[in-house]
Amino acid sequence: MKSFLSVSALAAGLAIAAPCQAKAGDPIPVGDGLTFDPIIDGRLRWEHVEQDNALKDADAVTLRMRGGFELQHDSGLAFLAEAEANLAIGDRYNDTIPGNNGYLGAEPYSVVADPQTVELNRLQVAYKGKDLGLTVGRQRIVYDNARFVGDVIWRQNEQTFDAVRGTAKLGPVAIDATYAISQRTVFGIDSPNEHFDGDFILAQAGIDTHGVKLKAFTYLLDYDDRVAFSSQTFGILASTSIPLGGKTKIDVSATYARQSDYKANPVDYSADYFWGELGGSVAGFGIKGGYEELGSDDGIAAFQTPLATLHAFNGWADLFLTTPAAGLRDYYGSVGKGLGDVGPLKGLKAAVVYHKFESDVGGLDYGTEWDANLGFKIQNYGILLKYANYDAKDFGVDTEKFWLQAEFSF
Repeated sequence: MKSFLSVSALAAGLAIAAPCQAKAGDPIPVGDGLTFDPIIDGRLRWEHVEQDNALKDADAVTLRMRGGFELQHDSGLAFLAEAEANLAIGDRYNDTIPGNNGYLGAEPYSVVADPQTVELNRLQVAYKGKDLGLTVGRQRIVYDNARFVGDVIWRQNEQTFDAVRGTAKLGPVAIDATYAISQRTVFGIDSPNEHFDGDFILAQAGIDTHGVKLKAFTYLLDYDDRVAFSSQTFGILASTSIPLGGKTKIDVSATYARQSDYKANPVDYSADYFWGELGGSVAGFGIKGGYEELGSDDGIAAFQTPLATLHAFNGWADLFLTTPAAGLRDYYGSVGKGLGDVGPLKGLKAAVVYHKFESDVGGLDYGTEWDANLGFKIQNYGILLKYANYDAKDFGVDTEKFWLQAEFSF
């Protein structure tokens, strides 16, 4: 604990000093064709959770720091190393680690999945050429909008993978393939869920033709121990923009996928995934509307995405991180507005999102949710205020969450 606090104190000092010392610009030349690029970023956050159950309200104040560097050579070779630390300031929340914070039985507080931890976040060797790329080691992997594979960047402890990832451009076709042996989760080094090992094959092939982007993908997940999430998923996604005259356009995106059990999964199931979204700009407001369905096989099992950045989907209150066995249908809409600079507040932006949730089978009305956020910059700090309000009916309990955070990076 003493060494951890020393690291955290140093991190906090860097957080205060960095905005004054950092200079925006290119990496630092250190030799013939070699550059050095420091990595320092920090995020201080208060997360408040209220739930309509017997649990006490949670208040988590955490400071996350990352530090490291990347060496790059003109030949395309690069080496990157990065550490990550999260300091918990107080213990009035359930950090998901059994027996932590002095509670031997059931934790009395609601969950905030940001435990105190220090770990190696990334350690990788990479090559990037004109049409070929290769990355080996512990790395960040985000595919598309992170619906199936992501870095869970919202949590203080990032998700990374021990993997080999290759990319290639063959004429108009772009190929991206990964073989991973470990999913390094957000739960920290003291958690029994710190990592999930297995054999994970992630592959995509895409083409951009006549303004339409098409991509086929497959994700084969063979967990060693978490076998209930072993699955094979095959799908296709498409996106395009339809001009309506002047600067006005409609952005259209759609995905279909089919998932079934794989390898040691004891449940024989298959389920479909549908997603469609329309977006555009009206009088300076960004407007989106969409529908997402994670199907169910007659209530036996449902479509799951265990490698995804789940917080970005199905409401910020995080009621649906695991898809219920009856499946999930999410009807949503959002309105956003960029307000520009307002006094010392730079790049002020606001958004409101609404969700209506239903089951795929069984006719259940899960509930509704309103989400809202407000973001801006003050000097070198990014400030975010964020709110989620889930109104439960046939699933979960009423849940409210509020976040206030400040972050920087260079």
